[in-house]
Amino acid sequence: MMILYDYLFSGNGWKVRRTLRLLDLPHRWQELDLLTGETRAPWFLEKNPVGEIPLLELPDGTCLAESHAILWFLAEGTPWLPDDRRQRAEVLRWMCFEQTHVDGVISRARFRRGFPGVVPTTEADFARWHAQGERALAVLDAHLAERRWLAAERPTIADVAVYAYTHVADEGGFNLAGRPHLQAWFQRVEGLPGHLRIDERPPQGQSA
Repeated sequence: MMILYDYLFSGNGWKVRRTLRLLDLPHRWQELDLLTGETRAPWFLEKNPVGEIPLLELPDGTCLAESHAILWFLAEGTPWLPDDRRQRAEVLRWMCFEQTHVDGVISRARFRRGFPGVVPTTEADFARWHAQGERALAVLDAHLAERRWLAAERPTIADVAVYAYTHVADEGGFNLAGRPHLQAWFQRVEGLPGHLRIDERPPQGQSA
């Protein structure tokens, strides 16, 4: 059985949790506490020398790191990753957008507001992230004004990836109220089977 090493409040971890549930894939969930350094334990560094979660351990003992690589691996051969080359490129486009403009900006502001003092942060940092994040949210809102899903005519792993941190962007001080198309898309994503909140704890050590 696969094992997902994760941290509950991680949006990147949520992406994998959500995809596993969408695909109804049996796995065990094991939480590691980022704040107390559990991902730096020697046994975990043997599995992932970078010391980051999420990490998916496959039944043969090999491990996959990086949330989007894991999503791509899990979704291959399913409707969540199209066969058409152009649509696959669109999926990759929005996953890259998420890594640069959402995970690289919005999630940083959210983490530092949620856990003040863990990582030194200045007001200039917040101001820069706020400007960049608001631009990213505006791009998404405009894109979704003309379509129901980000990359194709149906939901894909791009929607899972981008939803993770955008739907909690207000926790980082970003404006979601004035973005109706983004809000409507949130509702569509949440309406997919087996919705999982970002703070919803799977049963640890059991098939989730």
